[in-house]
Amino acid sequence: MNMIDTDDRFQPSKMHHYLSRWVLIMAMLLPILAHSSTSTAALTGKEELVDEQLKVRAPPSSKLAALQKSKPLALTHDLSPRGMFHSADWVVKTVMLGLAIASLLTWSVLLAKSFELVPLKRLLKNSLNHLNTAHSLNDAKNNPDINGAAREFIAAAEAELRLSKDLTKHEDGKTGIKERVASSVSRVHVTSSRNMLTGTGLLATVGSVAPFVGLFGTVWGIMNSFIGIAQANTTNLAVVAPGIAEALLATALGLVAAIPAVVIYNHFTRQIASAKALSSDNAAAVLRLVSRDLDRGINLQVVRRKMG
Repeated sequence: MNMIDTDDRFQPSKMHHYLSRWVLIMAMLLPILAHSSTSTAALTGKEELVDEQLKVRAPPSSKLAALQKSKPLALTHDLSPRGMFHSADWVVKTVMLGLAIASLLTWSVLLAKSFELVPLKRLLKNSLNHLNTAHSLNDAKNNPDINGAAREFIAAAEAELRLSKDLTKHEDGKTGIKERVASSVSRVHVTSSRNMLTGTGLLATVGSVAPFVGLFGTVWGIMNSFIGIAQANTTNLAVVAPGIAEALLATALGLVAAIPAVVIYNHFTRQIASAKALSSDNAAAVLRLVSRDLDRGINLQVVRRKMG
């Protein structure tokens, strides 16, 4: 009985102890729960505020569609060489056309001079071989395989011998005749060399001037591009790029015209130098024939016979 009474007496105190612990735990948890609910409410409020701002800032569907349609229009520039040429300023177009004509003339000179110099060198080599085997000027004149500049050298020598037929009586007459024949032949050689240079001046001009002409077109085009930027009040690449590309096309055409012109000019310089050397060898061969004939007295006898 006593044990039962003792347990019954302490039972309410235990219940009170447990309840006090639960109250303490709940008191500790309530601030945490309150803070989490406040954070959740704040996040929810922020999300609602962001949604409202997006709704306010978002353009209407019609405006959005108009913007989407306007974007491709800003990029509809034809950036091919032909398109850039047609959309360029008239000054840049003039520069491009001039450079294109210069490039066409350069290739025309290449074809024309190639057809001129290759047969000329072959003819000079053939004539030189026959002049070196001739015994006299008369033999060289009667040789049908000697043509071109060599034939002109022979004609000039004979003309001077004909004019000097009465000077052999004077002392050192043959020496004077040789000098005058050499002078006549040299003038023919100079004329022949000058004819070989025809067309090379154009190549030199295009090679030296074309890059600067293209640069002028580029400067003019970029200047117009900056003016367009100032008027449009924008630095959008879609607005700036086409004008700059058109300007740079002028420089590209200048280089396209100049680089082949310089290469072709150097090529023909070597070819003409070789042809001039062959022409000079032909002139020297004719002078040797005249000198031999004068020492033998053959040519003057032939000239006297013709004049008589």
